[in-house]
Amino acid sequence: MAGLFIRPGYSEEMAQDQQLPQLWLLSDRRNDDALEESLRALPRGSGFVFRHYHLRPEERRERFEQLQTVAKECGHVTILSSDAATAAQWGAEGVYGAPDILGDDAALLRLATAHNEPEILLANTIGADAIFLSPVFATRSHPGADYLGAVRFHELARLAHMPVIALGGMNTARAGELGWNRWAAIDGLTR
Repeated sequence: MAGLFIRPGYSEEMAQDQQLPQLWLLSDRRNDDALEESLRALPRGSGFVFRHYHLRPEERRERFEQLQTVAKECGHVTILSSDAATAAQWGAEGVYGAPDILGDDAALLRLATAHNEPEILLANTIGADAIFLSPVFATRSHPGADYLGAVRFHELARLAHMPVIALGGMNTARAGELGWNRWAAIDGLTR
């Protein structure tokens, strides 16, 4: 990551892991009305991933800019679910998506989505900064879909060469149950 200060005796990976937010809010059509309030309620320095795939491009950018303003006021990291060029153009601090679309812009955090071993290995190969591993538990986003469960989540997380963010059916209680302090949610963090 560009501009990363590394203390003597610490690896770049360890320093990066300490800078990456522990808690992440992801946007979705169903939590849009509560996003401003939810961003303000998060601990300072949390992460926000803007998705909003349902909006037309010009509406999507406008909504991103509105929420980015709130996120910055709260000291949160703002990530755009898109390609790296668009994330850079929109002023996001990073890009979120499948490992093969993250690009190699050193100025952006590159947060890969992964659901299985091949996707984790690809994220390792491209040197992603973190992985959103999902779905850990059953979710409203994908009702009836298979999920990893705690045992499989931990097996897959051990394969990653970078921090892993648990996603899918997560909330504070589930994070405790999973024994994982870095997690993300849509509904679980929406007020």
